[in-house]
This record gives sequence, structure tokens and C-alpha cells, in this order.
Amino acid sequence: MSDSRPIIAANWKMHKTPQEGYRFAQQLVTKALNLPGVRFILFPSATGLFHIQDALKDTAIELGGQNMHAAQEGAYTGETSAPMLTACGCRWVIIGHSERRHIFHETDAGIRAKIPAALDAGLNVILCIGERLEERRDGSTEDILRRQLQGDLAGMETFPADRLIIAYEPVWAIGTGVVATPKQAGEAHAQVRAILQELFPGLPGDDAKILYGGSVKSANAAQLIQIPGIDGFLIGGASLDVDEYVKIAEISQIETKVES
Repeated sequence: MSDSRPIIAANWKMHKTPQEGYRFAQQLVTKALNLPGVRFILFPSATGLFHIQDALKDTAIELGGQNMHAAQEGAYTGETSAPMLTACGCRWVIIGHSERRHIFHETDAGIRAKIPAALDAGLNVILCIGERLEERRDGSTEDILRRQLQGDLAGMETFPADRLIIAYEPVWAIGTGVVATPKQAGEAHAQVRAILQELFPGLPGDDAKILYGGSVKSANAAQLIQIPGIDGFLIGGASLDVDEYVKIAEISQIETKVES
């Protein structure tokens, strides 16, 4: 039976030194003891992974990398491979974040190469998809989500629902303070689930986990986590403060009432 607890993932982006991340992890370990009804995943900068794994040792809190290269090794200055992530205690990796797509110009073909490389190395994947503001305004959200999913998952015969999670992150809501309305978020998550079932006909609708990301904070967490089809959050700015991050987790545990 798959784990049905909501996932509360923290993407720190380019924030926190290794020492700051270690202190955060230490505090979270204590605060998370009363929150068995959620799954915590931390995504620090690569420089902090080795230190933070020590703070998380013998806990249920999981660790992940924010990005990776598709190759196992090679002349790729500044890049990090999947084996390097697993050696630092990572169980997860984020692939296809909008900042990687739009700032660093990553393509669907490049993202598609990373996913099997991550899975083959033993990593679980959070694949990020989402539309820009102009795409939302012109009504092409579903087309963008379909294009990204088709491009990123092409060649996969089955969808490994136990190891691959989709994060819907409307680009216009990331770091802007603007959050999708319950109607917008619910519709997008339903579209993602329907597209996955089109691409993988044997996939039961509820098997795929889909997270929401985009200016999630404690003030809107209760409303968002109650939306059908939202299985947790990928949190940016609000995850940098351990108390705010834990508060979001507490709200999610209360609202979902999933037995650990």
C-alpha cells in the first residue's frame, strides 16, 4: 500500500549555507516528532547535502537534490550527478523546476534524459510542470501541461507512481505572493491527472501523486490541502523559516487526518 500522507517538501533554492541548513535540520528533527501524519523532504543547495544528512540520520525526514545532470560522470564543470546525490544521502531529486526551464533554458529533451538517469540511480523524482502568466491568460494552460508531460515522460512505458511525483507550479505564482485560486489549482491538478491517464492508460487515477507549489504559506495551506487531487506541497520561500514550514505541515496533518 502506498504512503498516502501529504508530502511537505522544502525547496530552499540558493539560500542557506551548510551551517544554516544543518541548524534548520536539527530544529526540524525535534519539531517533526509530533507530525507523523506528513512526509518531510528537504531540498537544500548541493553544498549542504553532506552536512544535513548527518542531522537527519535515523529520522524519517528525507533529503533531496534540487537538480542533477543526466550523465553519471564526465567533463561537466559545475554539475552534480545522481550518484553524487545518493552518496550524500539523497533519496529524491527535483527535475524540471520552472527556474531551470526559464532561467537556464532547460528543454523537455534534457529533462527527459534526467528522469531515467535518476530512477536508475535509485533516486525518486519530483517533476515540476506549470504555465507562465501569458499562457494562463490566453487559456493554454492545459496545452502547456500536456506538452510538458508528453515531452518529459516520452519513452516511458509505465508511470512509476511510487517513485515519480508531479509538482504543478504555476510560474506566475512562484515567489510572487500570488497563489492560484482553489478553482484554478483544482482544475489544473485534475488536468494533470487526466493527461497522465491518457499517456499511461493502465494508471489508476489516484495512484499518481501531484503536489502544488506557488506561494504556499501557513495562511493558505488549509484551503489548498483540502482541494481534491492535491497530495502535498513543494514550498519555496515559506520553507526557509522552520516555524512557518512546520506550521504548514501541522495544518496539512490536521486537514488530511491521515493515519501514519
